[in-house]
Amino acid sequence: MRLLGALQDQADLDRAVTAPGGVLSRHELLGWASAVAADLAGVRIAAVHAVPGLPAVVAVTAGLLAGVPVVPVPPDAGELERSHVLRDSGADVLLSDDPAVAGTSGLPVVPVSRRHRSGTPPGEAAAAGPALVLYTSGTTGPPKGVVLSRAAIAADLDALAEAWEWTDGDTLVHGLPLYHVHGLVLGVLGALRTGSRLVHTGRPTPQAYAAAGGTLYFGVPTVWSRVCADPAAARALRGARLLVSGSAALPVPVFDDLVALTGQAPVERYGMTETLITVSARAGGERRAGHVGLPVTGVETRLVDDAGAPLAAGTTAIGRLQVRGATLFDGYVRSDGGVTPAPLTDGWYATGDVATIGPDGWHRIVGRASTDLIKTGGYRVGAGEVEDALLLHPAVREAAVIGTPDPDLGEQITAYVVADGPAAPDELVAFVAARLAAHKRPRVVHLVPDLPRNAMGKVQKSRLKES
Repeated sequence: MRLLGALQDQADLDRAVTAPGGVLSRHELLGWASAVAADLAGVRIAAVHAVPGLPAVVAVTAGLLAGVPVVPVPPDAGELERSHVLRDSGADVLLSDDPAVAGTSGLPVVPVSRRHRSGTPPGEAAAAGPALVLYTSGTTGPPKGVVLSRAAIAADLDALAEAWEWTDGDTLVHGLPLYHVHGLVLGVLGALRTGSRLVHTGRPTPQAYAAAGGTLYFGVPTVWSRVCADPAAARALRGARLLVSGSAALPVPVFDDLVALTGQAPVERYGMTETLITVSARAGGERRAGHVGLPVTGVETRLVDDAGAPLAAGTTAIGRLQVRGATLFDGYVRSDGGVTPAPLTDGWYATGDVATIGPDGWHRIVGRASTDLIKTGGYRVGAGEVEDALLLHPAVREAAVIGTPDPDLGEQITAYVVADGPAAPDELVAFVAARLAAHKRPRVVHLVPDLPRNAMGKVQKSRLKES
């Protein structure tokens, strides 16, 4: 199982990569990346300055060709974050064309751009070997480096190619960051493995998506919300075969707007850095608003209670989601070159998310156990259900719900709402109470100008709790 098999097998075919910086055929990409790979001989781990564009694509490909694990570094990382990633990962070199970043990294720099090309790609590295070290968002502490093997990435991409009917006839379009699973693993390595064309738009604007002429589009909910706010851009996507949303829950109103404007329901999927993508709707099957589908090939899921006991299959109870299968990470990187093994129990990984799994196996992600499962007055309430109800109000553009301490209830349901029109807090409380059980209504509603989000569009609820 070769992680870059399609790139090497189809190197002479005109399956181009288009990104800021130009256009490359597969043959050109392979020659450029092979030349950079030759400079990585003896390197234990290589950091990549992951600015969206051809050099970042080439640098990551070079590391994989050389069998050297790659650590993508966010281009907008502050000095403290960048120093943490470089130090914690134990990177030996930095692949970068940016003199400013190179000068502050403290590492030897390998330039990516060069005239020389190589016609001799390195041999394929062992499937069990590490391919990437991706850093978590650090919402519960310092970011941790997740070690993903070549075999895990290949297994996941093959499972998604099956689920999404993704082939070398597709043109994938996205404008997502190149240092996370969504933009890098799926959005770059997925194209290189399946043989599809790749168009990276630099930024995921509605206008760029509309102009790209793709068959397959990736976006986070914020991207799809902005696309829907530009009806002309949304209608330009009617010719696409598949619209995929991930990295955070897609609000039901945005799901419905995409159906109305593009003529098709988006495919939602679920995963995390440590597990890759484990659950998805299918290209040829049903797509349900607020749900993420079924486990992909090679992955099992289950729900357990707070004590870790498995819940009976097919119940409607909210439980803690666990997964196991071929896509799981090896562990967390240590700066000494070692790996702290993944914390598994009989092969199961506790995701930290809570979910429901219906009688037909369809998954609905409630959210993080630490922030999205609210225990109020003896009830267990999923924040996502309350958020979806709030978003049905015509004046509500965004909503985030958390539990805050309450001396009587234990936790009270507290909502933070971004409104485009008049919406009094009491009105919103009554609006939810009319649609959900009384105990699920917010006790407090804060009207705010915006919600704190990370680079992938996920609301950072820990920052709401701090406010």
